[in-house]
Amino acid sequence: MIKLNSNIKELNSYLQAKNWLNSGETILSVEKPGEGNMNFTLRIRTDKRSFIIKQSRDYVEKYPQVAAPTERVLREAEFYALIENVSNLKQMMPKLIGLDQENSVMLMDDLGPGSDYSFLYKKGEFISEEALFTVIDFIANLHNSITTDTTTKKIVNQKMRELNHEHIFKYPYLKENGINLNDILPGLQAQANLLKQDEKLKEEVLKLGKLYLEDGNILLHGDYFPGSWLKTTSGIKIIDPEFCFFGFAEFEIGVTIAHLKMADQPEKLIEKALNHYKKSCSLDDRLCEKFVAIEIIRRIIGLAQLPLQIGLQKRIMLLKEAQHVLIK
Repeated sequence: MIKLNSNIKELNSYLQAKNWLNSGETILSVEKPGEGNMNFTLRIRTDKRSFIIKQSRDYVEKYPQVAAPTERVLREAEFYALIENVSNLKQMMPKLIGLDQENSVMLMDDLGPGSDYSFLYKKGEFISEEALFTVIDFIANLHNSITTDTTTKKIVNQKMRELNHEHIFKYPYLKENGINLNDILPGLQAQANLLKQDEKLKEEVLKLGKLYLEDGNILLHGDYFPGSWLKTTSGIKIIDPEFCFFGFAEFEIGVTIAHLKMADQPEKLIEKALNHYKKSCSLDDRLCEKFVAIEIIRRIIGLAQLPLQIGLQKRIMLLKEAQHVLIK
């Protein structure tokens, strides 16, 4: 497997070999397009255009010690193929231009300068109702458009689900998992230890984990949170569906709502988002609440930490609420 890097000469040779550069086209510069976690990603500027290349390797780019399925980029490519004929989805996502299956590399069009919505985790930052409804409309359209009733193709993505399952439903609850939460926020470890001692809670978590691994009937983005929403000059775009699979809406929407809560967005706005989704899609509210709780716990005490600016007391409150939801 070729391991790409930011060396322009080597990139030029690779892209020419794949016929991904036009005749006479010259690379001018390369840069990281954002703070992605999973993959090696570059924006390449030439004298003609700019585009994005993404390579998935057998580890997580941000956490090289964490193994990950090499072929995850191929699953993302399958997602783009499934939405190809759904214009209101396609126009909000990057266009797949080329795919190197042997080396797990995608070539995509460049959505242009922008930043993801991770700024929402900063104190005092809020998403507008219009922007939030745009985000919700996309996921509702996805859930309604690509189902086992509308396509015979089904993305299982089992290896990525198993990776996610480990970090959502198991890792945070291990007594010793190598994370010292007091390094993140003094006092957080003690609250995490209390959760880890709750056997009833852990039983419920395992049940939900089993459900997550079951196949469902609708295509999910699989990682629908502010880091996958891009703010660009041409509007909101959606990126990184590498965790996609056919599953249950309650997991997807639960993740989204959990992040809005951790980003300290107004409760009335969160309620509006849920109601907006339910105007066109069915949702089991109780199951959704449980997945909200699961995502809050795993993000606050697990490995995949967020740039949260909420204080210790707010995090403890969220953890206690999540615990109550799961064991009531």
